[in-house]
Amino acid sequence: MFSSIFSNDTISSELQFFIMAGVALISGIIYAWILSFRVHSTKRFFLVNAILPAVVGIILSFVNGNLGIGIAIGGAFALIRFRSAPGSSDEIASIFITMAAGVAFGMGYLAYGAIILIALAVLYDALTFTHIFEHKNEEKEMLLRVTIPESLDYSDVFKPTFEKFLKSSESVEVKTTGMGSMFRLSFRIKMKNENEEKLLIDELRTLNGNLEIQILPFEEKTNVL
Repeated sequence: MFSSIFSNDTISSELQFFIMAGVALISGIIYAWILSFRVHSTKRFFLVNAILPAVVGIILSFVNGNLGIGIAIGGAFALIRFRSAPGSSDEIASIFITMAAGVAFGMGYLAYGAIILIALAVLYDALTFTHIFEHKNEEKEMLLRVTIPESLDYSDVFKPTFEKFLKSSESVEVKTTGMGSMFRLSFRIKMKNENEEKLLIDELRTLNGNLEIQILPFEEKTNVL
């Protein structure tokens, strides 16, 4: 069961290939389905996760089990998604899990590949239901987006307000919007008192001419949206 299917002389090489691809595809679909309950991403991302173990396994089988070439080619295809759109830590981790399982499938170790996928997906879901790694005393990081007119010098205009309400602030993005007539500033912030969020917004509104203001949970991929 845990030996390589490619070492089984009673099965033709063609049948070995199709068995490997079929098991990898079925395991990938189960993996993506389990993961979709806790990872927030698009349907297409989970479709990619579903077929990626089979793709990596097929590539590895085509290069006759050359692990270096297989990982290089498969890794290039797996990570190309994040060149144009940033990925969250969940998405990147899931890609590497499918890569690891794909290598196992490509070497013919079907049981190991299926266990890697399904066991890690179940483990991830189980851990997200627990409060492990959550610390009650840790301040929440938020993403503050403020739209200002182009005529407003934003370098220091918010400094007094930030010192009043925020424990820390870090500029993460400045971009133009509204055909260049406005700027949208993004800050990574920690509130001194979470109950003063509305007071912060009200004071910022007086400074930015009552234009749009957003406060949302900070994530790795939100600061470049």
